[in-house]
Amino acid sequence: MTTTLRPGGPLQQSEGGARSRPYEVRVNSRRVGGLLIASDTPFGPTVGEIRDLVVDEPDRRRGRATVAALAAEEVLRGWGCRRVRISVPAGSPGGLRLAAALGYVEQGRNLAKALPGEPLALSGEARGRPMTRAEYEAWEPRAREAYAEDWIGRGMAPEAARAKAAADHHTQLPRGLDTPATRFTVLEVSGVPVGHVWTGPRDGGTYIYDVAVAEEQRGRGHGRDLMLLAERVALAAGHDRIGLHVFAGNTPALRLYESLGYRPTVFHYAKELI
Repeated sequence: MTTTLRPGGPLQQSEGGARSRPYEVRVNSRRVGGLLIASDTPFGPTVGEIRDLVVDEPDRRRGRATVAALAAEEVLRGWGCRRVRISVPAGSPGGLRLAAALGYVEQGRNLAKALPGEPLALSGEARGRPMTRAEYEAWEPRAREAYAEDWIGRGMAPEAARAKAAADHHTQLPRGLDTPATRFTVLEVSGVPVGHVWTGPRDGGTYIYDVAVAEEQRGRGHGRDLMLLAERVALAAGHDRIGLHVFAGNTPALRLYESLGYRPTVFHYAKELI
């Protein structure tokens, strides 16, 4: 029996070159699953995505998803894409195996944690306080540029990366420090500022958008206290869950998050289309 893709809807295309189209996964004439192919990512029209790839239970473990993913890559090549991205839920062992088998490389992962009923104690002389307006004005342009550099390092064109950084910051911080439900918390140790954490609501919980220890203060355990401050903010907001994203290769941060009980929810992968 032959596994193929068949268009499940019309091709959507923008003036900027972005495209998307749903497809059905079929074995001969029988529908066994579906997916969405798109090239409307922030990376531009030369980077595509395979989204929501699902094969119905009776047809799993027969190579259907592998054939569908390879066929989707061919569609993206036909659209002029040179790179493809996928996201796989952590609870999908089949999806994780498929990504590895097809040569996808992890770019980052989402992590989440169920919060305890009571906040954990900070260490020693550590305490949290709200970020001042002067501190925010000094932080914002540096943070925007650092965010853009992260994306540039993962293949995004510099102009697109800086546009994404500006757009994302505007979306998440439309009123800057006064954005409702957003909190910027500074960690002080013996009265000295050593780092900050930016949190806000997302998906019914709290999300950590940025956490950083001052360079001269690293290696002293302050990262743990910053994470605990974020959890305190989440609990005070009535949330019982907190999450964040970590880029692949940031091993120290990943080890810290895992030690505090954060677990993967989604893995993000990419590979070059040759």
